Amino acid sequence: MVQSTNQTDTESDPVQRLVGRARDVVDDEDPAALVVGTVMSVALLAAFLGFLTVSSYTVLPFALFVVTAGYGWLRHQELTAKILALSMTVSTILILLLITVFIFIEAVPVFQYESVTVLGIELPAVRMFVETRWNAVSSPVRYSMVPMIHGTVMVTLIATAVAAPLGVSAALFLSEIAPATVRELVKPGVEILAGIPSIVYGFIGFTILSPWASDQFDILGQGTYLFVGIVVGLMALPTVVSVAEDALSSVPESMKSGSLAMGTTDWQTMTSITLPAAFSGVSAAVLLGVGRAIGETMAATVMLRGVPRLTEPLYNAFYGQETLTSLIARNYGEADGLQLSALFAAGVILFVTVLFLSVGSQYIEARMRSKLGGEH
Repeated sequence: MVQSTNQTDTESDPVQRLVGRARDVVDDEDPAALVVGTVMSVALLAAFLGFLTVSSYTVLPFALFVVTAGYGWLRHQELTAKILALSMTVSTILILLLITVFIFIEAVPVFQYESVTVLGIELPAVRMFVETRWNAVSSPVRYSMVPMIHGTVMVTLIATAVAAPLGVSAALFLSEIAPATVRELVKPGVEILAGIPSIVYGFIGFTILSPWASDQFDILGQGTYLFVGIVVGLMALPTVVSVAEDALSSVPESMKSGSLAMGTTDWQTMTSITLPAAFSGVSAAVLLGVGRAIGETMAATVMLRGVPRLTEPLYNAFYGQETLTSLIARNYGEADGLQLSALFAAGVILFVTVLFLSVGSQYIEARMRSKLGGEH
């Protein structure tokens, strides 16, 4: 009885189960396989440290890792595959962390330069979000992000207004209305739009939409937030359609059938059952589309004027100056010193914004799966 109780307690403890499985894996492997795995791990760690220290001997441990992995794949394939999979996962996480740390470190000088002292306390980067002047040439030098943030918000709002209703409507059509043959043709066609390079969209907008807007609205020069937002919204459309369609298709068929059995029409079922049930997933699709709109570079760079200042009035969408992404793309080649640090600061703002949107979309999507799957 005591042994049975202890066994039950062990099985109910996830940590003990994990340790037990790891012990079983080690026991199942022969000593030669464990030596190969250890050499691979140590060699890869040494290569990573050599990369961080910019050592000229980094190639030696990396070559040892490659040779050992090749030998392990021939003689101990299962353990080698596990180590390679773990190594790639850890490498991905480390690369993301290194990129994050790097852009934050590079942005520190301009954060310090644009700091403000209040009551004896130095507040970094405050001037970047209080003043509205970007002047990287004449004294006093100022690096305000307000005009670029304003431009990014304008483009994102317009792109969302284009991509959200069109994308959700198209997803609803593909999921609930379209015949199977139409769905098989239309959905791949929509997803192909995501493969078109953004510079192509920007070039079409620059050569067709911008001249037409200049003629129709008597605009001096080219570049308007309105048409940049429309182009970026069309670019984000495949993302919204694909994710929203998956969310709508994941709604259990029993919920739809039950609604129809109660005498509702197809349209009533879609609006009262399907859309509310998949609302979290549809919201996640829109957020992912917004993230694409915020991070769009080439279309905005090609179509906008490239003047880092606010439009007058602020809600004027028929003029376009600069966004955070176009600022980086237009100036990185000739920037140095504080100006280069300011471009990294713009990257930090974009990184943090898109990170919050991505985490929010993942959270919303997880809630949808939990709701529909009955998990708590």
